[in-house]
Amino acid sequence: MQWKRNFGGLAFSFFFIVSYFTNKFVLSVMKFTYPTLFQGWQTFIGALLLLLSGKLGWVEMSRISRSAAFAWFPGSLLFVGNIYAGSRALSRLEIPFFFTLQNSSHVVSYVISKAVHREKIEWLKFMSVCLMLISAINLPAYDPQFDFTGYMWAIAHLVCVGAYRVFQVHYKSSNLSDIEQQCVNYLFSVLLLAMAAHPTGDLMSALEFPSLQSYSFRGGCCASALLGFLLLLATVKLKSGLSLQHFAVWIFMAKVTAMFLSPLIFYMDMNTPSMICMAVSHVSEALLVYFEREMSAHPDRPKTYTSSTNV
Repeated sequence: MQWKRNFGGLAFSFFFIVSYFTNKFVLSVMKFTYPTLFQGWQTFIGALLLLLSGKLGWVEMSRISRSAAFAWFPGSLLFVGNIYAGSRALSRLEIPFFFTLQNSSHVVSYVISKAVHREKIEWLKFMSVCLMLISAINLPAYDPQFDFTGYMWAIAHLVCVGAYRVFQVHYKSSNLSDIEQQCVNYLFSVLLLAMAAHPTGDLMSALEFPSLQSYSFRGGCCASALLGFLLLLATVKLKSGLSLQHFAVWIFMAKVTAMFLSPLIFYMDMNTPSMICMAVSHVSEALLVYFEREMSAHPDRPKTYTSSTNV
């Protein structure tokens, strides 16, 4: 059983890393900065493959009622904000910087949990989220290639990620499984992004994209959509066999691995202060993962919200 979990974790890490690298290639190297089309394509293929997998019995997915879909609407709206703003930010920021800012989504989750759900937060968690926030605030000042627009989109992204995490954890209905939630997210995203493609100007601009006919661009788009779907399956499979705390360990390891590998694939301009910001942020994330594992190991202690993740 342990080797199956390790294999599932390694598969998840592989798809996580390669998916981010492929997206970065299309967005930054190929410079296809039209997120309504890029994310609309990914979610369309994801929805199509997910529905097909459900029909073939490869994944367990029941018929989604209209009431359950409407109840999940806030989560789907946050999901669209997550992928749209994340796409904008990733096209302008390096992957290690992107992950450092993304870690601050835990600050958003902390504030929402404290303000709305009145949950008790212990000192170790408080310290870790504070260090994440400090790292994210200081990172732009030391970024050798500071991009104001990229950081603004990153802020929108981390707000949506943090709010989505809390909504997913505190969503009380048992009508939708994780895979069904993602199916609703995909279908809603396809509809909303398709409607936004023309008003935002992405549709007309994409028709003039110079690399539209290149095999590299088309291959990157196809690979990104397929990898996103495989990452979803690997995520659901891994979460079904592990606690959320152990799953968070695999996410942390995948992110750190991607950060170390990204300079070997993409050109990056970093300096010592920016590297310190990244190190502090991810050490803080490791503290948060440790805290939540300790809380799960002592169920008699006061409950706090358990971190979750979206794919």
